[in-house]
Amino acid sequence: MEVIVGKPIPELVKKIIKEAIAIQQIPSPTFEEAKRARYVKNRFVDENFSEVFIDSVNNVYARIKGGEKHPVVVSAHLDTVFDSSCDLSVRIEEDKIFGPGIGDNSLGVAFLLMMKHILQCMGERPEGDIILVANACEEGTGDLRGMKEAFARTIKENPIAYIVLEGSSGADCIYTRGVGSIRFKISAHGRGGHSWHDFGNSSAVHGLVKLAAVLTELSVTVEPRSTFNIGVITGGTSINTIAQTASLLLDLRSETCDWLDHMVQQVKQMIDKFSMDDITITTEKIGDRPSGMISVASPLISLCHSVFLETGFNDAKFKSGSTDANIPFSENVPAVCIGICDGQDVHKPSECLMTGSMDRAVEKVGKIVSRVWQMEKF
Repeated sequence: MEVIVGKPIPELVKKIIKEAIAIQQIPSPTFEEAKRARYVKNRFVDENFSEVFIDSVNNVYARIKGGEKHPVVVSAHLDTVFDSSCDLSVRIEEDKIFGPGIGDNSLGVAFLLMMKHILQCMGERPEGDIILVANACEEGTGDLRGMKEAFARTIKENPIAYIVLEGSSGADCIYTRGVGSIRFKISAHGRGGHSWHDFGNSSAVHGLVKLAAVLTELSVTVEPRSTFNIGVITGGTSINTIAQTASLLLDLRSETCDWLDHMVQQVKQMIDKFSMDDITITTEKIGDRPSGMISVASPLISLCHSVFLETGFNDAKFKSGSTDANIPFSENVPAVCIGICDGQDVHKPSECLMTGSMDRAVEKVGKIVSRVWQMEKF
């Protein structure tokens, strides 16, 4: 990569915002990222990145050539929580951009596409290659499938670190703990029938809601933080039909593997003890996100914290979350997830990206990426 100090940061910010909106306009639900992936691939080619390709799960890869040291991997997820029918209209009001998925994570992907320009503004040549990954399947039931594949592919090069970009997860946020999660689809099966003629037959819906009430008594901890949620209940045929099948989706989360395992055992015991005439319960695991962490005293996090302060993000916070960084965290590989900007109503159609600190965010990301090979000094 040739070192040329590029355009002033305010001008680059305009390009990043324009790119983020272009990305946001392409529907990209989890498991349906192909169209956005093709766009990102073409833009990587337009920007003259090396080794651009799409893998079997719709991850898009590109490379910035650097020095002889081990590479760094910088990633941002392609997918959104919104289905393909969502209205993706964008509205700009002063330093706010409104639009579903604009911050989470169109902005993060835009930073990948503009990474050469960002580094040129820093005026530094990277001491190793920078492997860029716009990965699929971070949200919802994607189960970090994209990052699992990207990690398996890139770890062979022994990267110095993994840096995950989240567009609107907090301008002051440094994510150092990966919240693990186990997700189950729990189904009830009954005889069913007509609500009048077959009254008294076992109802899958009745059985499921009774089991759901039991599950809400799960024991959780404050430290390490653990949570549970029954997010979806489906089943039945009509108001006058006794349901034969019904299902719920249960999300278990914890900052530690041990407590997550304990919660899983609680669920199994509750299901084993549950009894209702002519009702059968089945359980299917539909998600498994490993937990992990990196010490806040580690060289990588010390570097990030130093850069946050240097670029005016003086309220830098160490946080836990469920992000693509969970995968390297779980393998004890140096990793961090950093928030680029602040956002509001994330995961809602009214999502808003706050762009007031974008110039400093460009500097923040650029300095972390370009200095990562110097992190042992911190």
